[in-house]
This record gives sequence, C-alpha cells and structure tokens, in this order.
Amino acid sequence: MNSKVIPSAFTLANLLLGVLSLVYTLEGEWLMAAVMILGSMVLDAMDGRLARRLDATSAFGKELDSLADLVSFGVAPAILVYAMNLKTYGVFGLLIALAFALCGAIRLARFNVLNITEYFVGIPITAAGAIMALLVLANQKLHPIVFPVMMVLLAYLMVSNIRVKKY
Repeated sequence: MNSKVIPSAFTLANLLLGVLSLVYTLEGEWLMAAVMILGSMVLDAMDGRLARRLDATSAFGKELDSLADLVSFGVAPAILVYAMNLKTYGVFGLLIALAFALCGAIRLARFNVLNITEYFVGIPITAAGAIMALLVLANQKLHPIVFPVMMVLLAYLMVSNIRVKKY
C-alpha cells in the first residue's frame, strides 16, 4: 500500500465512526453513539500526525479531514444530544442542535481558509463534539439543562475569536 493513502484511511475511519454514531443514535443507543464520537477523536488525532510523519499532507487530505470532522464532531453530537435530550424542548431544542452543527461547519471553513499554524481561532470542533460525547456518557449524573446550555456555549465558542493554543 502506498504510504500516502494511510492518513486518508484514518480520516475515512473517523468518518465511518461518525456515521456509526448516527446509526446508534437512530437505534436509541446513546452510550455507543457517544463512544463512536470519542473513537473518531482518536482517529482524527492520528491522521494528521501520520500525514506529517509520512510526508503525505495534501489539500485533498485537509478537505477530507474537515468533511469527516463535520460529520463526527458536528452532526453526530448534534443529532445524538437532540434525540437524547433536546427534542423535549421542541423547536427550540431543534434550533440548538442545528446551531451546533452549523457553527461547527463555519468553524471548519474558517480554519481551512485562515491557515494559522500557532493557534486555533475558536475552539476546535473536535473538542466541542468530544465534550458533548463525554456529557452523554455522564448523563445519569447531570441535570438535563446541562445539555442545551453546553451545546449553545460550545456552538458560540466554535465561531468566537478566542485563541486556543495548538499542542
């Protein structure tokens, strides 16, 4: 196998787990859906490192990564939290879930065009999606209002101008 395709294989695996999260959500399997999002986070961390280590970075890989991240950390957490908690708020809950996914898309598009290497502008969608997945895993210990509040806060932070240091 050509070593240049290995990072993209990890990115596609990230996307696969994001889609599986959506499937588990449809089945009402909240915990498995959240675990899939966290698994996507591990794969997302690996694809960029592998691309740099194998000298396989490309514009294609960057775009594929953003598409996978939108599904795994934007759409999947939004639909999961909507199905598990936000639908009890009716249209307001749906608007919160939609805002989270849309703000994630804006954040990714901005990241791709800014090309800043020292820091992120706004919190990364990966962090926002992973935080929501962790909250789902802690669901039994949380007040239900935590979900809409955190989803709105994280949506705002993704599109904010806050600088987050890259590690």
